[in-house]
Amino acid sequence: MTWIQAIARRVRGELLPDAPLAPRTAIKVGGPADLLVRPADPDALAELLRAVRELGVPLAILGGGANTLVADAGVRGVVLRLPPDLAPESASGERLVLGGGAPTSKLWVRGHALGLVGMEFVAGIPGTLGGAVAMNAGTRAGEMKDVVSRVELATAEGAGFVDARTLAFAYRACRLPEGAVVTRVELALRRGDVAASERLMQEDRARRRATQPLDRPTFGSTFTNPPGDYAGRLIEAVGLKGRRVGNATWSDVHANFVTNLGGATARDVLALVNLARARVKERFGIVLEPEVRLLGEFLAEDLGDLRA
Repeated sequence: MTWIQAIARRVRGELLPDAPLAPRTAIKVGGPADLLVRPADPDALAELLRAVRELGVPLAILGGGANTLVADAGVRGVVLRLPPDLAPESASGERLVLGGGAPTSKLWVRGHALGLVGMEFVAGIPGTLGGAVAMNAGTRAGEMKDVVSRVELATAEGAGFVDARTLAFAYRACRLPEGAVVTRVELALRRGDVAASERLMQEDRARRRATQPLDRPTFGSTFTNPPGDYAGRLIEAVGLKGRRVGNATWSDVHANFVTNLGGATARDVLALVNLARARVKERFGIVLEPEVRLLGEFLAEDLGDLRA
């Protein structure tokens, strides 16, 4: 019996062998997963986590596919994708509990329906709430650490809530235990003017449409901003705005966005990323740090300095 057959016997849900991942990422790049799993319920997720540990099968988590580059060779082992309705949701006072697989938009939709505000920064941020927690997603207006109070984490040993302070939130990062899956997020919001909140979000969406290349597949921001500067300004300053490799390009709208012109490969994308890192380091002495998560088996020569 293969490990795929063994997992299929134990785990209820959607199991797709050799599943294409490119259509499931924002930039539409990458090869297949050996096995893509969407567990039917929390018990099925727990069984999956036990199964991969017992079988020694690698496990990767794919949220909404934003800020993720999948290798051209794909991903070995299991790729887990949580259904948006896997975990129960609830609301009490100014606290809101939503599933980790729910889209980020659900935060403001449910919040506004309850008369709650304080999450305006999520307007236009793609992906899932679990991914937003893992990346501490945000904008200049705020980030997830400002509204997350507790997070439910599932492991092979079980599931339970942990205080957000234990996750050591930092700029576009947090410290999740190895192998843990964000299944629910408790958010602390506040009562306020929903109409004013919606206006702020509409203004932010309009700004994004005017300043970001939202008409083509893209990660979102490729690099985090270095202290006191902007990655986009640095990339443009070294002459790479609009630079193309294969079917990927640094956007001529916003220089910190790699866009897929159609049929781009992970190799194309990594060539642009490494070129920008090298040029910016040579001219300014600044090492740009990727905001993008790499998933799968990449060739060492394509990774370049990103191997570190």
